[in-house]
Amino acid sequence: MSEQLRQTFANAKAENRNALVTFMTAGYPTVEDTIPILKGFQDGGVDVVELGMPFSDPIADGPTIQVANTVALENGVTLKQTLELVAEARKQGITVPIILMGYYNPIMNYGDNKFIKDAADAGANGFIIVDLPPEEALKIRNRVNECGLSLVPLVAPSTTNERLGLLANIANSFVYVVSRMGTTGAQSNVASNLDDLVKRVRHYTKDTPIAVGFGVATRQHFESVGSLADGVVIGSKIVTLCGQALKGKTYDVAKQYCEEILNGKKHKILSIEEFKQFQAQAEEQGKLFVDQKNNFDETHKHSMRFGDFGGQYVPEALHACLRELEGAFDEAVADPKFWEEFRSLYSYIGRPSSLHRAERLSEYCGGAQIWLKREDLNHTGSHKINNALAQVLLAKRLGKTNVIAETGAGQHGVATATACAKFGLKCTVYMGAEDVRRQALNVFRMRILGADVVSVTNGTQTLRDATSEAFRTWVTDLKTTYYVVGSAIGPHPYPTLVRTFQSVIGNETKEQFAKLNDGKLPDAIVACVGGGSNSTGMFSPFEKDESVRLIGVEAGGDGVDTDFHSATLTAGRPGVFHGVKTYVLQDSDGQVHDTHSVSAGLDYPGVGPELAFWKSTGRADFMAATDAEALEGFKLLSQLEGIIPALESSHAVYGAIQISKTMKPEQNLIINISGRGDKDVQSVAEILPKLGPQIGWDLRFEANPASSQQ
Repeated sequence: MSEQLRQTFANAKAENRNALVTFMTAGYPTVEDTIPILKGFQDGGVDVVELGMPFSDPIADGPTIQVANTVALENGVTLKQTLELVAEARKQGITVPIILMGYYNPIMNYGDNKFIKDAADAGANGFIIVDLPPEEALKIRNRVNECGLSLVPLVAPSTTNERLGLLANIANSFVYVVSRMGTTGAQSNVASNLDDLVKRVRHYTKDTPIAVGFGVATRQHFESVGSLADGVVIGSKIVTLCGQALKGKTYDVAKQYCEEILNGKKHKILSIEEFKQFQAQAEEQGKLFVDQKNNFDETHKHSMRFGDFGGQYVPEALHACLRELEGAFDEAVADPKFWEEFRSLYSYIGRPSSLHRAERLSEYCGGAQIWLKREDLNHTGSHKINNALAQVLLAKRLGKTNVIAETGAGQHGVATATACAKFGLKCTVYMGAEDVRRQALNVFRMRILGADVVSVTNGTQTLRDATSEAFRTWVTDLKTTYYVVGSAIGPHPYPTLVRTFQSVIGNETKEQFAKLNDGKLPDAIVACVGGGSNSTGMFSPFEKDESVRLIGVEAGGDGVDTDFHSATLTAGRPGVFHGVKTYVLQDSDGQVHDTHSVSAGLDYPGVGPELAFWKSTGRADFMAATDAEALEGFKLLSQLEGIIPALESSHAVYGAIQISKTMKPEQNLIINISGRGDKDVQSVAEILPKLGPQIGWDLRFEANPASSQQ
C-alpha cells in the first residue's frame, strides 16, 4: 500500500506539519505488548510505524535495538509471527501505515516472493531492508510494486551521488535519510551538517518526501530536524521507554511520549473500511511502478562475487568504509613499491616458513607421505601476521592513526597489535568475553604490545559478536580508523584482500614442494577452516591445478548431528551474514545459530565466500573433526613430530591423518600448520578430563607436579 504512504506524507504537508515515524521491534518487551504499543503510536498521533523484524546479528544497530532484538528472539518471535502481528493489528483497528524493517537473511530464508506476498496479505505497506544492496533491491523492486507495496531506500551521509540517483528512483513513497554515520541510538544533539545532507538528497529525490532519523529523542530534536525534512523518525528512545514501562503500561507510555513529541497535535485516522479500500486498490496502484529498468553496475577492479557468493550486504553507511578500503587495496596491489615494502618485512615475519616431511606421522598413517607447512614458526606464532602487516601498511597509506581488529583465538589480535607496535599506530582489539576467558594468555600478550582489548559481552560472546562490534566502531569513526579483518570473511573487498595477502602461504608451498620433488605438485593439501584466511591463502595458488585435491577441515564440536559445532560448510546453507552471501549456520527462521568449538579461532557461524564457491563447484572438499578428534590430532603431532599445534590446526592434522590412510605411499599430502599451540595449553588442560578418555589420553595438568612424586 504505497499509495497510503504517499497520501500520508501529502496530508502532513497539506496540514503544514511533519510526519512522525516511530520504530518498535516486534515482540519487545513481550509479544503481548506489540499491538498495544502500535495502538499507542496511532492514538498518540504517529503517521507511520516501522515494525522491526528481529534478527540475531543487527550490525547497524546500537545497544538499545540489539537488546530489543535479543529479547524478541528469546520471546520466540519469528518472521511468520511478525506478519501475524501485523494482520492482528489491522483486525484491531490499527490503520496507520506499517513498514517492516529489518535485515535480509530472514527474508531470503523465508523466500523473497513469498515474503512480499504474505506481507501484503497481512496489511503491511512496505519494507526497509537495512543491508539489501542496490543491485539486489532492483531484483525485487518490481515484485514489491506488483503487490502495491513500497521498498523504502536508506541513504547515509556517505552515500555517493551515483547511488543517490539510483536509490531515489527505487523510492515510490519516501526515502529514509540516516542523519549521521554510526549505529542507531538516542543522541544529545542533531547532526550539525544535516542541512547540507538534506539539500544534496533532495537534488536527487525531487518531490519524493524524505524522513530523517538516527539520534532523534526530544521535541526540540523533532522541531529541528522537521525544519529540514518532511518526516522525522524516532526509534531507540521509544524502545528504551517501552522496555522500562511497568507491566501492562506500554500503551500509555507509547501514546504519552508521541503526544509530547507532537505537542498534542494529531491527524485524522483512517477507519477500517477506508483502510480496506487502500488495500483493495494497492495492486492496481502498484502496477504504475512496475517495469522500471534501472541498472546499477558499480565498477570493481576485483569482482565482488565468487559465483553466487560474496557481495556487499551492508547498511548504507558502511559503503563509504568499503569504498575507501577497496580503492586503497586496488592501488596498493598495483604498486610495486607496496609489494617491495611488504616483502621487506619477510625477515621480520620469518618468511619463508619451512616445508618439511613429517616422517614419523607418515609412518604412523601408513599411507601418503605427509608434509608440514610451518606457519606456526612465523613471528607471533601463526599465519595471521601475513595479513596483519599488509593491512597495517594499507592503513598507513590511508593516513589512519587508529587500527581496530576482531579476534577469536587471539592470534589475529596479537598479530595486529604487533604490526601496530612496529609502525606506531594505536590498536584496539574486540574479543568476545568467552574468548577473553579461554585465551587469557593472548589477551595479556596483546596488552603487553600496547593494545587495548575490548571484551564484548553481546550475544554468544565469541568471534561473531566481536566482528559485529568492530564493524559498528568502524562506521562510527571512519576518518581516523582502519579495520583489519583477520579472516577471508565479510563484505567485498575483504575476502579478496585477505586471500591475496595470505596467498604467500600457497605460493611458497608450491615452490618449495616442487624444489624438493623434481618439479612435482602435491596430491592433496589440507587446512583447517573457520572463516578461511589460512585455507584460502593455501588453496588459491593451487586452484587451477586440478590434480591437487583441496580439503578443508571444519570444527565438528560435539558432532555435526548435534547443535554444538561450527561446521558451516558441512551443515550450513546459503545465507547472508556479516555483509556477505555465503554458507551460514542458521535456524529455520534465518536466525544465526550459536556455535561451539574447542578452538576459539574456528568458533564462527559463517565462512568465506570463496570457500563457499569452491564447495558449490566441487573444487574443494570439506569435512568436520570433532573436539575429541582435534585433540587426538593435537596429541599425535605433538608426540610423533615434537610439534605442538594450535587447536585450530589440530583439526587439519586429524583430517589429514584420515585422508592419508586412504592414499598410496608414493603420493604426497601437505598440512598447513597454521599456528602453534602455546596459546591452547590451558584449554587442553581444561578439556582433558572430559575428552581425554574418548581418545585414550590419560593426562592431567598438575599445578605442582612435585607433589605427585612424593
